[in-house]
Amino acid sequence: MRFGVNSWVWVSPLTTDELRRLAPLVKNMGFDWFEIPIENVGDLDYGIGAQILRDHGLGVSACAAMGGDRDLIHPDGAIRANGMSYIRQCIEALQTLGGANLVGPIYSAVGRTWQATPDERARDIDLLVKQLGELAVYASDHGCVLGIEPLNRFETSFINTAAQGIEVVDRVDHVGCKLMLDTFHMNIEEKSLGAAIRAAGSRLVHFHACENDRGAPGSGNVTWDEVAGALKAVGYDGPIVIESFTDKVKTIARAAAIWRAFEPSQDALAQNGVNFLKRLLA
Repeated sequence: MRFGVNSWVWVSPLTTDELRRLAPLVKNMGFDWFEIPIENVGDLDYGIGAQILRDHGLGVSACAAMGGDRDLIHPDGAIRANGMSYIRQCIEALQTLGGANLVGPIYSAVGRTWQATPDERARDIDLLVKQLGELAVYASDHGCVLGIEPLNRFETSFINTAAQGIEVVDRVDHVGCKLMLDTFHMNIEEKSLGAAIRAAGSRLVHFHACENDRGAPGSGNVTWDEVAGALKAVGYDGPIVIESFTDKVKTIARAAAIWRAFEPSQDALAQNGVNFLKRLLA
């Protein structure tokens, strides 16, 4: 396993200068992986970013930021088209960075919730499978894979559980489309974190290890021993990434409902988290 952290712990958006500052910091903390959110495709020079990451021996993944104008199943065709274009650009950026996993809620805008009838949901699933089928081919052609992330009910009404994610991934049925799980969302939605991970099995390509309050992993009530046992049982050997957010950046704080600090500092959140995860999983 490789242990990583998302730059949202410290900054939003991630620029080239911020990457120069953060890469040595996270390496010295003991991370060997860095996750880059692509909020706006032009925020970072991806060629320079790749060199910075190589210089510090850091593996890399990227996460998609699905906003109101980026939605693969929106009723407005222009918004759907923009969402597809954005994901293709993210795939290209990730290839330049030298990474393979593009993860996140690659289906609908974060924060968009709606009450769907069974027929409406079936229609939207059909549409998503078609959209992801095209994107999976594009990702695979660029040496990448999509990791579809279920979110909690307060951030989406569409894919909340591992079982719902598995349904989509199995219907897409392409090597370029897999599943990502995040313990923060799982802690809200799953009856058993271990059972959800075991159900995901070989579909699991990426894993966010996050505490129930978005604080340092190991400081809250996530059932970490259960998580560790299930990851071992399915033979998971991919990235283990801490994702949290800073309340100092108001746009991301509002989107993720971050109203207070969870640890004495963001550095402490990352350092305490990686120390715990290494003891648990390494």
